[in-house]
Formats: sequence, C-alpha cells, structure tokens
Amino acid sequence: MALLPHNSQLLDAVGRPLSSLLAINRLSEAEKEQIYSRLLPQRLFEVLGVDAGALSNSAGERLITIIAPDGLPLVRVEARSQPGDGIVVFFLELSDTQFHQMELSFCIIRDPNAESFAVDVDETGRNNWFASQGRNIPEELRAMRAGLFPNQTHHGLRMFGDFFQHLERFTDALGIQMIIGEPLTYDNAIRYEKYGFDYLRGKRLMLEIDREFQPGGRYFKRLDGSSPFRMPGMERTVSGRSWAIHDGIMDSPWDEVHIYRMIGAYAGINTFPGREEEKR
Repeated sequence: MALLPHNSQLLDAVGRPLSSLLAINRLSEAEKEQIYSRLLPQRLFEVLGVDAGALSNSAGERLITIIAPDGLPLVRVEARSQPGDGIVVFFLELSDTQFHQMELSFCIIRDPNAESFAVDVDETGRNNWFASQGRNIPEELRAMRAGLFPNQTHHGLRMFGDFFQHLERFTDALGIQMIIGEPLTYDNAIRYEKYGFDYLRGKRLMLEIDREFQPGGRYFKRLDGSSPFRMPGMERTVSGRSWAIHDGIMDSPWDEVHIYRMIGAYAGINTFPGREEEKR
C-alpha cells in the first residue's frame, strides 16, 4: 500500500498490482518502458530534447535506453546526449533486495555541455573503476580546481533532487518502504544526508571523520601541504575533505558505508554541521 499523499499502488496494464522490479521486468518491453519512464525528471527530457512517450528526439533518434531483463530484479537507464557514443547524461541502476527494499546502486547525472575531466581513466587511458585501479592525478587536479568532487567527470545538472522525488514515489507505488544505497565517496554520503538518509553502517565513521578534521585531530594535522589534495583549510568544506580522503588521508580506505531512507521520512542526520557552504 502506498504511503505518500496522492500516490497509489502501481498496476500493470490489466490492473494487477506490481510490487517489485522483478515483476515489472516480466511485462512487455513497451509496458516496462512506460513504467520506468516515471523515474525520469521532466527536465531531463527537456535537456535532451526528447519526447517522454517515445524516448527519442525530434529526428526519431533513440537517446534513452532502458535495460530491464526478464527474470532479473534490476533496471538500468542510460540517457545520452546523442545516439551511439554521446555523453551519458543520466545513468541509473536500481535493484530489488531479498528484504523487499529498493537499492539505489548508481545515479550519475552530467551536464553534456560542461568541460570533461578524464578522472575515470588512469594516465594510460584505461578505465580505473572509480580510482580503485589507478588514478589520473593531472586530471584530478584540473577537476578539483574546477570545483568538482572526486570521480566527477563533468559538472552536474542539479537534477538529483527532482529525480529523488520520482524515485521515492515510484518505490512507494510498489509498496516498498525503504531505499538503501552505498555512497562511493564522502561527499556522496553528505549529499544523501541532505535527502533524509540515515546510516545502516558507517555513522560512527562519519562522526569520527568530522572529529578528526577538527583542529588538533589527526586528519587536520595531515593537511600539511604535502600534496595539492592535502592543503590547510580543506577541512572546512565537503569538497576539501572528500578530496583529502580520496588522496588516502584516512588510516584505512573509504569503504563499508551503507545508508537507508524510509519512504516519507526525513532522518535529519548531519555529520558535518560546521561546514562552509561552497559555490558550485
């Protein structure tokens, strides 16, 4: 049963209730696309010049691809700036869990007209899988100085809030009461706090990070100018802390942070209350 005001149970074309991605993926391609299109913000269609019904531009070129295999509890949505090898403007991956939760695995939103930074490959051009398989320091420096967070290849479109409203209503319409995720970076975790998430695991770590970036803390002391990612003053902003963590300033790698959001509930968590706001 849906919990949010003016929301209702999601039904298939013949009126049967749907309660999972697995159930949706048993439907015809046309019906799956119609249902999953509900996840996409109207502004994304406007940016791409795409008809929301056809998922194609005025020339009939398909710019939005929905991958929802029958028999699997997941969906992937890719929206490109142009057919073929255009920039991926919007990338989404969701999955069901065995505990009837919605897992937000990935959501990447890029401005296709913004400058590109090759932080997603190492210095030889090979995919570095979010810097886990090598880094591209020159490009990271360019990105940081341009105001990006770690792993960002482009500035965003300030669209996540719009998307999240769609995701929450979509999840609610399936009768699912919890959205879970795993932030890949410190700044991601702080951003999810803004949208009402709490921690399944990692809140103690987040509070420890805030404490150790305070004057006298061990991370504060390591902001010693030994690299461009460890400059004094970086402790005051989410971006500065995130780049320092990305650079390995912590005693162990960033990992094992898990978050959740109950439908219709705002947790009110803020593990960095003293941060300086950044102009982005």
